[in-house]
Amino acid sequence: MYEGKVAVAKQKSEPLEVIDARFEAPRAGEVLVRIVGTGVCHTDMVVRDQGYPVPLPLVLGHEGAGVVEQVGEGVVGLEIGDHVVLSYGHCGRCGECRSGRPGYCAEFYDRNFKGARMDGSQAVCDAHGHPLGSAFFAQSSFGTYAIATERNAIPIRKDVPLELMGPLGCGIQTGAGAVLNALKPPAASSIAIFGAGSVGLSAAMAAAAIGCTTIILVDLHDDRLALAAELGATQGINGGKEDAVERIREITGGGADFTLECTGNPKVLAQAVDALRIPGTCGLIGAATRYAVGPGRARVARRQADRDA
Repeated sequence: MYEGKVAVAKQKSEPLEVIDARFEAPRAGEVLVRIVGTGVCHTDMVVRDQGYPVPLPLVLGHEGAGVVEQVGEGVVGLEIGDHVVLSYGHCGRCGECRSGRPGYCAEFYDRNFKGARMDGSQAVCDAHGHPLGSAFFAQSSFGTYAIATERNAIPIRKDVPLELMGPLGCGIQTGAGAVLNALKPPAASSIAIFGAGSVGLSAAMAAAAIGCTTIILVDLHDDRLALAAELGATQGINGGKEDAVERIREITGGGADFTLECTGNPKVLAQAVDALRIPGTCGLIGAATRYAVGPGRARVARRQADRDA
């Protein structure tokens, strides 16, 4: 057992509580990672609020980065002292995993949202020995340590600031992957991205990298829009100050070729659909408890949900 602390969600919509905890040694195929830094993702808040019914109490966190402290039996490719970024869990055996699409793993839900290992056991308990929900995204990184698998602990170079690398495991790869692997906009196309957090900003960088010539970011914060401009956005729209849909149509001459919804707000998804040209493609990333989108001015859109990384 290893001792440390965790931030645990005990009750729906209540603040996380930092408590003393004990961590198991890694089992076969697992690694124990000392967490150096972790991101906070919107999905953590959705689960805390029980929009996704993962059992509580639960140690959240799924953008962890740290140092391998111990390796379990049979682990290949990771050694004690390696710097790693933690991503989502996947089986590595199903057809989607073998074809290079682990985000569509046949066991994705159980390996990421079950709140326990696949066999139902827990890797973490409180100071009194009571089990705590763990294995969230095969890591539960809101703690001193995290138990991860050899498949979702990705080694990185040691000359980069490890404390800043955690979002590579979720927000950055999700935003960039949605553009590169799902939407696949051709060069010279237009894209409007709703939400300028880590996901949306990463999508903007990917869009710039593959040659989109009109990259529009929509957000409510001018400082985020300023950062988006530094990272490749050609235009920024403050949705709280002007009509984002009409502005996008004005910029693009009728609507964007692609839109990407990164906020988890159903009203924003409706805007993303309405901001498309015909034909156009809207990608959906933002986690929400429910979505309801009407046709909106009789516009035709192909909606697409994706978690590619």
